Amino acid sequence: MHSNKDNLQVLFEDNHIIIVNKRSGDITQGDKTGDKPLSDVVKNYIKTKFNKPGNVYLGVVHRLDRPTSGVIIFARTSKALERLNKMLRDKKINKTYWAIVKGCPKKEKDTLINFLKKNPKNNKSSVYQHEISGSKRAVLHYQVIQKLDNYSLLEIDLETGRHHQIRAQLSAIGFPIKGDLKYGFNRSNKDGSIHLHARKIEFIHPVSKEQISLIAPTPNDVIWNACN
Repeated sequence: MHSNKDNLQVLFEDNHIIIVNKRSGDITQGDKTGDKPLSDVVKNYIKTKFNKPGNVYLGVVHRLDRPTSGVIIFARTSKALERLNKMLRDKKINKTYWAIVKGCPKKEKDTLINFLKKNPKNNKSSVYQHEISGSKRAVLHYQVIQKLDNYSLLEIDLETGRHHQIRAQLSAIGFPIKGDLKYGFNRSNKDGSIHLHARKIEFIHPVSKEQISLIAPTPNDVIWNACN
């Protein structure tokens, strides 16, 4: 993993929310690794920029897996956090993902419906065709938007937000994400990333009510660069 220098890519900010492009390898919130989470980097950024004394409020609205990059929203007030949490529950925040997978699915576009069960011991989700005890229904829509020599770029819209959902469901149809050893890709990426990127987010601002639509630039690497 790369060192966590505080070079933050801010996509949008106002008094209520701040939206950043998370780099692969950053953790969204503090965890048992003790590594500096992105939430702390964002707090430092706000503190320095606005010369704020004392603690800075920052609410974590949603997370991205550590090896995943892309757009992530933080709330700067408790009111914004409360409203964004409700919007998330009501599926009022639309996120579009990009994934680079090995080979190319036969179907240019498809809807995958499975049942996922998370195993906390190995932090992995197993995919089932039918409901089993403890499983949750998982639905995603994908379409192939570009073909590369050995890979293809898929655009993914999630209907449900399950643990490792995109990684597990694509792997289950035989198209693991590049670099994702955990879900069956044959080798890791040098920097520990996987080629899964939260590309776009669209929602109505919880306070100002303006329409927000943001695109997060993909990480700077040979394969991603071939897609843009």
